[in-house]
Amino acid sequence: MPAFALESRLDGAVGGKTATALERAFGMRTVGDLLAHYPRRYAKRGELTPISSLPLGEPVTIVAEVRWARERRMQNRKGSLLEVVISDGEGELSLTFFNQSWRLKNLQPGRRGVFAGKVGEYRGAKQLAHPDYELFDDEETARLTAEANANLPIPIYPATSTIASWKMRKIIDLVLDGLGPVADPLPDELRRADGLLDARTAIERIHRPDFEGQIDRARATLRMHEAFVLQVALLQQRQFVRALSATRREPGTLLAVFDGTLPFPRTPDQISVGDQIARDLQGEWPMNRLVQGEVGSGKTLVALRAMLQVAESGGQSALIAPTEVLAGQHLRSIARMLGPRLAPELMPTLLTGQMPAAERRKAALRTASGQARIVIGTHALLSDTTTFADLGLVVVDEQHRFGVEQRESLRAKGAAPHALVLTATPIPRTVAMTVFGDLDVSTIRTMPEGRAGIQTFVAPLAEKPAWFSRVWDRVAEEVGKGHQAFVVCAAIDAEGSVKDDAADEPVALVEGEAPRTRWGVAQVLDVLSRHPAFADLRISPLHGKMPSDQKDTIMQSFARGDIDVLIATTVVEVGVDVPNASTMVILEADRFGVSQLHQLRGRVGRGSVPGLCLLVTEANRGTPARERVDAVAGTLDGFVLAEIDLELRGEGDVLGDVQSGARSSLRLLRVAADADLIAQARIAAEQVLEVDPALERHPGLAAALERRLGMEERAALAKN
Repeated sequence: MPAFALESRLDGAVGGKTATALERAFGMRTVGDLLAHYPRRYAKRGELTPISSLPLGEPVTIVAEVRWARERRMQNRKGSLLEVVISDGEGELSLTFFNQSWRLKNLQPGRRGVFAGKVGEYRGAKQLAHPDYELFDDEETARLTAEANANLPIPIYPATSTIASWKMRKIIDLVLDGLGPVADPLPDELRRADGLLDARTAIERIHRPDFEGQIDRARATLRMHEAFVLQVALLQQRQFVRALSATRREPGTLLAVFDGTLPFPRTPDQISVGDQIARDLQGEWPMNRLVQGEVGSGKTLVALRAMLQVAESGGQSALIAPTEVLAGQHLRSIARMLGPRLAPELMPTLLTGQMPAAERRKAALRTASGQARIVIGTHALLSDTTTFADLGLVVVDEQHRFGVEQRESLRAKGAAPHALVLTATPIPRTVAMTVFGDLDVSTIRTMPEGRAGIQTFVAPLAEKPAWFSRVWDRVAEEVGKGHQAFVVCAAIDAEGSVKDDAADEPVALVEGEAPRTRWGVAQVLDVLSRHPAFADLRISPLHGKMPSDQKDTIMQSFARGDIDVLIATTVVEVGVDVPNASTMVILEADRFGVSQLHQLRGRVGRGSVPGLCLLVTEANRGTPARERVDAVAGTLDGFVLAEIDLELRGEGDVLGDVQSGARSSLRLLRVAADADLIAQARIAAEQVLEVDPALERHPGLAAALERRLGMEERAALAKN
């Protein structure tokens, strides 16, 4: 049999039919893709899985023993039913097969094997209908000693309804038998220093370990492969950006005038981050910087000063925001900060998709001519019809709400423009290294003085249902003091959907939690309209499916104080600035992620009015849902919450799917647990690239990069 390489096409190794099934199920196209499909756990031939712990409705793979099997004719339809009962020695699980009497020959009492299927329930008993299974080979057992047989690990793979775990094992066995030499991506000195395996041995042992003790070293080796290759890719991208030539943007009169009119001193972090950005804008290559900071820490101020520096030489800045509400808020805030002297000169202009045609044409003309040196908009900025005279700076607000394609299509409208990415969702150090490793990261931690702060309390309805009415009394009390309140819901209409509307952020439902919301905007509006304490209050709904002008009108009315209570979806999550708003009620708070709850809470306590946040939940103590809510109530530090969020949810959710595939498709690497490994890999990657930037002396690494980062992934990586 000819030897396969990791780059070999899968159809040449396993046949066209199997290759098609693997691509459809897992997106695999090469031998390397297949062999990177690592076992999720290992079973033993002598091990029996506790049946009592199997979750209903979930696909499972278990090792068990056949107790009995019998066939009977069905009463109400033609054919036969084969019933098999398997056991773990304590509990029992039934298997059912229709018209498959031939299975009686091998499903004999005492036979052990691996069984896979979706756990169902029939008449109070757990069952698997038409499961896949593989019985252990009696002849093989006879050849092996009892001890070796009992301890030989059986890899259990992530599987689908069409490709069971043992089918995957047989496919991988076939490919491993024909796999040729594998060039090592790790430098020899790094591999030796950490006691890691060579690449070929690591791949062999993670799939076909002879004993359990071989697995850990194989995993450690392949984890380092992931971390090291990814860090090299990110650092190469940084090198690529720094090879481009950028227009130098020197500070001047505009910035001096602006700083002279600021009614407050900048915080130390605003000054230091601002100075770094100012130096970046005068550099030889395009700035590529991420600024993270708490809600209200002054990221918009820092971004506006960068826009003024670019405007000094006639350059334009484009700020893209995720929602129309936030874009409108940014326009008003920036115009107010610029004041009557600078605003007419820079002409900040709003450009969104839902503007009336005449207004949009006027805004597009100002943008194309260069008259508008600050352009603020939503996805409309990405339109082919939107052009700039001299786009010098792209500012992306709330980066997690945009995909790399959207960000790149905006940057492509200029000649190597500088890029500034803002986020109010604090990023754990390891995520910053793993996801934004090609960006320079700045952090604003200090908050402006004069803020009254926020108190956060959990209203645990599971234990204290009477607190629900107290929540509304508390809102009415705050409004009675002359303040305003937000009520945030997980849906527009609980009768129609379990998610926010398409224009808002999807609610972060967690597996195993209630599939329906109880409180949507419509339901809360109905209840409060009939509540005696709200009889004289001005209440208004707000959600993403409203027309743009209506949303903007409502937000401006709320900002002016013409609305007392705003009942909204998460459309108010970012950018809404109403200093008089003192109270935030989040219903079914357990349906939101930690970072989202923290973002929402940041809408109150923004001025001299003390903030109050009430997290209403029916989640029971000890559940993951309740842990998230309690974590948010326990601290106001978003950076602490970001680490908690990473631990609770894992990087799959934290990284999100808007990043490029190279960044979110971690196999063995765990961002939360492997912080030191990632940092070590970054140092090693820097050392390699410093002496061998083209990787001419590291062919194994160059090949691994090519496999891991194909054309699509490299293009996506280059767009950040």
